[in-house]
Amino acid sequence: MSKDKILVIGANGQIGSVLTEALRKEFGDANVIATDIRAREGYDGQFELLNVLDRPAIASTVNRHGITQVYHLAAILSAKGEQNPLQTWDINMGGLFNVFEVARETGVQKVFFPSSIAVFGADIPKQMTPQNAVLKPTTVYGMSKASGELWSQYYFQKFGLDVRSLRYPGVIGWQSQPGGGTTDYAVEIYHYAVRGEDYTCFLSENTALPMIYMDDAIRATLELMDADASKIGERTSYNLAGMSFSPSEIAAAIQAQVPGFSVSYQPDFRQAIAESWPASIDDRAARNDWGWQPKYNLENMTKDMLFHLKK
Repeated sequence: MSKDKILVIGANGQIGSVLTEALRKEFGDANVIATDIRAREGYDGQFELLNVLDRPAIASTVNRHGITQVYHLAAILSAKGEQNPLQTWDINMGGLFNVFEVARETGVQKVFFPSSIAVFGADIPKQMTPQNAVLKPTTVYGMSKASGELWSQYYFQKFGLDVRSLRYPGVIGWQSQPGGGTTDYAVEIYHYAVRGEDYTCFLSENTALPMIYMDDAIRATLELMDADASKIGERTSYNLAGMSFSPSEIAAAIQAQVPGFSVSYQPDFRQAIAESWPASIDDRAARNDWGWQPKYNLENMTKDMLFHLKK
């Protein structure tokens, strides 16, 4: 019985860099191929340059390595995406179609497609936003993710491609720098605190958003992909929750560990994006279908973030 061979597209990103290492621990270094459009210095393990808009190159990589699972993480995020909407759409959707088509044509067994709380918009319950809430995204990034969810379901129903997806909330981790998202303040703020610098937040102090610690986000991804196909009831994307907090609440949690840390607030264009998103997420479908359960809350996440960043 042959081992799974894993292809990670967008392995240099915030989630991709950590997920690649987790996959190597599970499947072995030789069975995980990391790719990105740019080289990464000091990268251990197998790495190749790959442009997600180059379908023949993706097909060549899949065939050459006998890939059985693809984790497609390459995308332009919400805040950065609004600076160049058409390019964001081209990359996010064109890349997704390339991955789906190559997977369908080559017999890849599973594909992971990350979605986001950016798929939500107006006319939804802000508290405990349900799994099947109406999707009216207000950003091109959110539009691409909402469309991607429907295409994920279509490829499963039409072609039997086992596509699985999570709607990530804001992901917080110490392993890499932020990548241009609206929730990036919740990563930046820890870096400033550890450096002993005051922080100016680009969201208002009481804007609560759903968040998740990187360790939980990676574990959720692996658990979803490891689950038996019979347990996957959502073929668009699963709501995923870790915790919800506002900038003033994360500031207070840090100040409990770093006395004297100061935060001010100067909301910019990202405030409007954040106000279109949920304040908390109902993820009972993930809990019921494949046993999802977060381990981190704001307090123990803050302690862990500060510990690793100080190191």
